Amino acid sequence: MADATADRPSAVLSIHRRPWFWAWVASAVAFVATLMLTEGRGGGDLLSAALTFASFSAIVGIGQMFVITLGPGNVDLSIPATMTLAGTLSLKFMDGATGLILPGLAVALGVGLGAGVTNYLLIRVLRIPPIIATLSASFLYQSLAIWSNRGLRIKPPAALSDFTTGATLGVPNLALVGLGIALAAWLLLERSTFGRWISAFGQNERAARLSGVPVEFVRAVTFIGAAALAGLTGYLLASFSGGAALNMGQEYLLISIAVVVIGGCSIAGGYSNVPGIWGGALFMFLIVSMLNSYGLGAGVRLIVTGAIIIAIVAAASGKEST
Repeated sequence: MADATADRPSAVLSIHRRPWFWAWVASAVAFVATLMLTEGRGGGDLLSAALTFASFSAIVGIGQMFVITLGPGNVDLSIPATMTLAGTLSLKFMDGATGLILPGLAVALGVGLGAGVTNYLLIRVLRIPPIIATLSASFLYQSLAIWSNRGLRIKPPAALSDFTTGATLGVPNLALVGLGIALAAWLLLERSTFGRWISAFGQNERAARLSGVPVEFVRAVTFIGAAALAGLTGYLLASFSGGAALNMGQEYLLISIAVVVIGGCSIAGGYSNVPGIWGGALFMFLIVSMLNSYGLGAGVRLIVTGAIIIAIVAAASGKEST
């Protein structure tokens, strides 16, 4: 009993060594820096907005995290186009009808699953590297979204719009959805056989295959799951925004990768970190909000944000090489 009690202070003191710790610290610093301009006013609104918009980044980031965990060269560049296609087709299917909210969700998830299967088949059957396969597929998905949209902006059902813009006990509903998905992802990684399989795959694919890990099953589930989460995000984002736009997923290409890196996941594969994804997602929103608050132009914001991401990637690469 005494030993367990003695270990607690040491666990608390070593929390800074956790890979997600600095992402959350950076988020807190950006939050405080933004509040300083308003002398502390509007903190609740800023936190609510951060949780809401970070939820989109966190959901697609979790999917991207699984893909990147497979090892070097594994990344899904079709996420933005999958989001756009899923949001467009689901809203078009629902056409504002409240009774079609759940079938509309099924359409969005179906689009994601279809995109994931297509991505995997390009990688497996045609032997195309994942980066090239998903990039090529993204042009197909985006073209389908343009063809199906035809310049229309269909509004989501009122009940769905109210849900995505509403809150429960003061917590944005979208944040609750994102946190639920994060919890499920954490349990999958830390408490399931599949979690051990994907880590083994990322550390050494050949060794994993020889040890009995069904590597092709793991690869297929990972790419399909990432695309399904992109489809869900497209559905939620289109409903939150009041309609699907053809560029709605564009910014999430950078963000989905950035939150994985900023969150402390290994860019070399083999290690996932769900808490860090949320820390990275909050940081990405808050850093942009902070730069906006200081009146910096769009060009400067992009340069600063890019420089921060490059610095984190460089630091992470240096740490992994030591």
